[in-house]
Amino acid sequence: MALAQAPTPPMGWNSWDCYGTTVTEAEVLANAAFMAEHLREFGWDTVVVDIDWSDPAARAHGYNDDARLAMDAHGRLVPDLGRFPSAAHGAGFAPLADRVHGLGLNFGIHVMRGIPRRAVALNAPIWGSEVRAADVADPANVCAWNPHQLGLDHSRPGAQAYYDSLLALYAQWGVDFIKADDMLWPYQDVEMEAFVRAIERCGRPMQLSLSPGRDLSLTRVDHLREHATMWRICDDLWDRWDDVAANFARFARWAPWAGRPGWPDGDMLPLGRIGLRAERGEPRDDRLTPAERRTLMTLWVIARSPLMIGGDLPSTDPATLALFTHPDVLAVNQHSSNNREVFREDPLVLWAADGPAGVRYAAAFNLGDEPLTVWVDAQNLGFPADAGEVTELWTGRGVEAVVVRGQWDAPVGVAPGSTALLLRLDAHGAALMRQTP
Repeated sequence: MALAQAPTPPMGWNSWDCYGTTVTEAEVLANAAFMAEHLREFGWDTVVVDIDWSDPAARAHGYNDDARLAMDAHGRLVPDLGRFPSAAHGAGFAPLADRVHGLGLNFGIHVMRGIPRRAVALNAPIWGSEVRAADVADPANVCAWNPHQLGLDHSRPGAQAYYDSLLALYAQWGVDFIKADDMLWPYQDVEMEAFVRAIERCGRPMQLSLSPGRDLSLTRVDHLREHATMWRICDDLWDRWDDVAANFARFARWAPWAGRPGWPDGDMLPLGRIGLRAERGEPRDDRLTPAERRTLMTLWVIARSPLMIGGDLPSTDPATLALFTHPDVLAVNQHSSNNREVFREDPLVLWAADGPAGVRYAAAFNLGDEPLTVWVDAQNLGFPADAGEVTELWTGRGVEAVVVRGQWDAPVGVAPGSTALLLRLDAHGAALMRQTP
């Protein structure tokens, strides 16, 4: 069974931005139920339990050293029963996955690269193998930011056997999506290949998301496309304009490679009610302005990034939720091609993309701290000179346009014979446009 590809960018919800290491079964189910009722029809279909679901003492704002992670007899992490009571009697995540599947959704979990330190300390026997945890651990290849794992020494056959045992367990639970962490910084090519082999052997198709994407080079793109459904291109993204702005350059590099079999990922959308028990900050509605929220969504959509909501869905305000239920906007993310940055002169950034049946899309961004009013040549957006009908998708309104007949009546920078489009962009704002033949 091969690594599951995604024909379009994956869309879902992840517990990290709101609950950090502490999410509970009830909270996962509440968000799954909300997604099924309000978002599923718009394409949102995956629910992911993020890191430390096995730590009985998990807390906000960090990780526990020497955590007594819940494990089975073979050194494989299992859900903490205090937070995931349905995992009792060795059931693991299977009952929760069944509940999520019953809502018409996919179920995902976060895992760390390597093998738990606790499994090594106990020298647990590796399921399906003659070796033990201490035989395959690599203490020289450890995570720089999480204390729970040691690396695996893949020169020893038992290392692959350990990953095979993990994925066999996850297949038994009914996992559809895995976020595998500490894979990309530094780049762990041998670990990725072993993990994908284990997916291929487990008998269940699973999508694989790799993170974090700090300092990720385009020289890795062919390997990534072969060994991941999606991969992060940045470190953790939070509700700060500087974090959003920094991804413009990254998406400009990576967007030309977005498409089946893999998707460059700008990280979760830290929108709505976040920080409830998270790594960073206290409970809050995200600190982005309305214009910045729309800009974040517009950039992720036009770059065809996976879309993973980070806010707690039931307690997120309706205005923010409306960003996730706009079919014309989401169509750009799911059904466009040739997505690319075409212009960048501070503060204006322009993107272009092709749609089905001759439709063309464009996005305009104002990275400046003041509102911007600017005439843009339609051809600079990838539209034809005679642009005809151009609609701003967030508002559904037509974009004011003037066909330039001669240089004497042309807005500055618009070629004679072309269409000039008037854009009014808020500070840190965006417009997303569709040109219909």
